[in-house]
Amino acid sequence: MRSTLLLIVLFFIKGMAIAQTTTGRKLVFDDEFNYNGLPDPSKWGYEKGFVRGEEPQYYTVNRLENARVENGMLVIEGRKEQFPNPGYKAGSTKRAEREEFAPYTSASINTYGKHSWKYGRMEIRAKVPPGKGTWPAFWMLGDDHETNKWPKCGEIDILEYLGRDSTRVHATVHYADSVGKHQQQGNAPQVAKQVADGFHIYAVEWDNKGMTFYYDQMKYYYFDYKKMIGNDGKVFNNKKFYILLNLALGAKGDWGGPQDDSILPAKYYVDYVRVYQ
Repeated sequence: MRSTLLLIVLFFIKGMAIAQTTTGRKLVFDDEFNYNGLPDPSKWGYEKGFVRGEEPQYYTVNRLENARVENGMLVIEGRKEQFPNPGYKAGSTKRAEREEFAPYTSASINTYGKHSWKYGRMEIRAKVPPGKGTWPAFWMLGDDHETNKWPKCGEIDILEYLGRDSTRVHATVHYADSVGKHQQQGNAPQVAKQVADGFHIYAVEWDNKGMTFYYDQMKYYYFDYKKMIGNDGKVFNNKKFYILLNLALGAKGDWGGPQDDSILPAKYYVDYVRVYQ
């Protein structure tokens, strides 16, 4: 009986805390993942292939093994498997073409072309996968990223977690200075003994002056436009940004790696995605 009462009290306190962070805001987008199958196509699209740098995973499209909704959760799964690369060209040195088979698969879903926002509170409740090489993220890119190439389009990393550094979460903002050079500012505090032990809320509150980043109720980084390097902050004030959720895997020499294959498959669980304005 005591344990039941304690659970009720904790649930009430948690609900009150979340309500306080959303007071005065309207829920303008959400996915509670209360269905089964592929992510809702009216809300989510996909990145495809070898997308960034030397990351070893191939991002698949409409493949349940890598992105699915089940038991009220979005599951993004990184797998070790030999997966045919449809873009393969013998003798090519280009990242997207040189490998006949990818050694890993995963998924990267996003709201590009479907939903985007300027300002608000963007949050997820998620459980990140443990183990060296895992690199889940919850982040945003400017809607104009195809014509205004990165980093000029701007990037807001609300959550990045590296399994090799299991006590920290990373919040980072990327942009270009006045001569087009990449700049980044952020923070990566120790927030728990093991971040991957359970579900946590990861959020940003973004307005015309800056951004505040949260781990549960902990405010752990404030990005002030006035302190940007060679930029007046317009990149974050003059357009909308869209959301991405992905699970990258590590490789020797990159930020996330090296990958420990013994912990695969790795599963990134997302309970919900919500946007308030």
